[in-house]
Amino acid sequence: MACASFRLLIAVILSAFVVNAKPTLRKERVLRDPEQSRQAHEDNKSYQYDHEAFLGKDEAKTFDQLTPEESRDRLSKIVDRIDGDADGYITTDELKAWIKRVQKRYVYENVAKVWADYDLNKDDKIQWDEYKQATYGYYLANPQEFEDATDQFSFKKMLPRDERRFKTADLNGDLAADREEFTSFLHPEEFERMKDIVILETLEDIDRNGDGHVDEDEYIADMFAHEDGGPEPDWVRTEREQFSDFRDLNKDGKMDQDEIRHWILPQDYDHAQAEARHLVYESDQDRDQKLTKQEILENWNMFVGSQATNYGEDLTRNHDEL
Repeated sequence: MACASFRLLIAVILSAFVVNAKPTLRKERVLRDPEQSRQAHEDNKSYQYDHEAFLGKDEAKTFDQLTPEESRDRLSKIVDRIDGDADGYITTDELKAWIKRVQKRYVYENVAKVWADYDLNKDDKIQWDEYKQATYGYYLANPQEFEDATDQFSFKKMLPRDERRFKTADLNGDLAADREEFTSFLHPEEFERMKDIVILETLEDIDRNGDGHVDEDEYIADMFAHEDGGPEPDWVRTEREQFSDFRDLNKDGKMDQDEIRHWILPQDYDHAQAEARHLVYESDQDRDQKLTKQEILENWNMFVGSQATNYGEDLTRNHDEL
């Protein structure tokens, strides 16, 4: 994982040369169970996970700027779009289908937004050399400006890592990515054939001693920096128990690649299904396992900021686009 100073350096220096060009960075490790997240934040009734599970942190913050009235109004119109059979009820399946459509659209729109920044010769493909130049060109041409050892290490680590991921995404091996290949490069977690590279990169991010495994301390260090020397928070102790009980399956004190796969990419886990069930459960006042518009609006602050609302952009789109 690139350090904070590396990310700052990327933002300050590289943005002056190529818009939005930056190395691929670590994403959220695991598709967490919404119910577990709700329990973890029950004390302050935070719905941050529900919002971020749909949109990501930056996008969720944008919707937070609306007034409650504006939020409920936009949500009301979105509910009408989710109700596919127009029977006045939102089922778990309808909500799941909506979430999946919006998630997929986000991925492809994200690629479309950055495509021109990397397709330098405008041939509708992105060569590896084009991506390398757009992302690392300034560093490669001016290594003396990156005197901090940590920053130099970060660049040297990220360049071969990106090349390895690019070659994995490049199905025909011509070192030129079409849109589908480039999408799998930027969003490998969305493609089954890219799952092994997601596992490997996760291991490399967390394995600080380089032994090819993740022990309990490395697992905790990935999510918590113990800087003040005080006692660990309760949630950290809970994570240690999670490591012992559920992460370290063979009880040898560390996670191998198969155990990491089980952790971050559990089989038979459907994120959209889990989130849809969670939203229905939390909002279903009469326990009929489906939601009316009124039930959703009364619990609007759980839905606002999610991909179900998606900034209200869906209000301006034709239904067929979704």
